Amino acid sequence: MYGYKCEYCTGTVHPRVIDREAFKHKSGFVILENVTVGVCDTCDSRYYSAEVLHVVHDVATGLKPAQWTALVPVAQAV
Repeated sequence: MYGYKCEYCTGTVHPRVIDREAFKHKSGFVILENVTVGVCDTCDSRYYSAEVLHVVHDVATGLKPAQWTALVPVAQAV
């Protein structure tokens, strides 16, 4: 699944386990822990498998329960 060329540069995409990765979904934000993603060894672009994106969708829409919920601080930039 990995070892392919990055679409943004001349690098190669390799698997990397990420402690916490945030995803934006039309139903809200989801954070997955210990998720394997593809990362370009040159420009650090990230690539997500369909399986990971399905989990994001299922958690965001309530089809899969979240293990815990985090509060996120929000402020205006100005």
